Amino acid sequence: MQIPSSAEGRIKRMEDYRNNQEDQNNQVMLTGKMLTDFRYVYKDVHENAFYRAELDVGRLSGISDLVPVVVSEGQVNREQYHKGSTVRVKGQYHSRNRKEGGKSRLKLSVFAQEIEAWDGAEEDYGKNNNVFLDGYICKEPVYRKTPLGRTITDLLVAVNRQNGISDYIPCICWGGTARDAASLEVGAHVQMTGRIQSREYLKRTGESGIQKRTAYEVSVKKLDMHGESDIQR
Repeated sequence: MQIPSSAEGRIKRMEDYRNNQEDQNNQVMLTGKMLTDFRYVYKDVHENAFYRAELDVGRLSGISDLVPVVVSEGQVNREQYHKGSTVRVKGQYHSRNRKEGGKSRLKLSVFAQEIEAWDGAEEDYGKNNNVFLDGYICKEPVYRKTPLGRTITDLLVAVNRQNGISDYIPCICWGGTARDAASLEVGAHVQMTGRIQSREYLKRTGESGIQKRTAYEVSVKKLDMHGESDIQR
């Protein structure tokens, strides 16, 4: 049966609206300096090639976060950007399971939908690391204290893509937000804003081996338990 052109137009508008709404549940905007060129990393089941670069994203404190950025072949012209380029990236925070040593590890990266050259002031880097996530708690929150007595809650948030895949994003809450987040139940609907941060840690491998690794997570600035008042500390 042929669909009338007017109906096709309505369907197209509905699909565009739905896709736009779904894209809005995972948003990243950051600015930084490329530490590497884009290098091939893998192909998906549809034979689409993906390339990855490391981005140095500064904080206002002067500390830098090292953020992996991935582009798909044909979506972003990666040939324009090279090691040393300062760029602004707009996209989503994605996760991917990867087998290493017989175990599955969660790999996190920013999937770039747009990249452009950044000609702003270098000191503005720390103002351009922003993340918004709208998802669901998929693991019991872990409430703890640092050796200095600061309260922290670790969350794992599932954010759905429009293709049915979910991204699993580790998030960390601090202070009063951490105390409130500790009471969240698995399945709770949350919205949050924050920034992507990286940190190094030592992982024991075997009986005597120690390996330096990098963890990536969202440092939460504001948390909204859906249907309840905002939590911000």
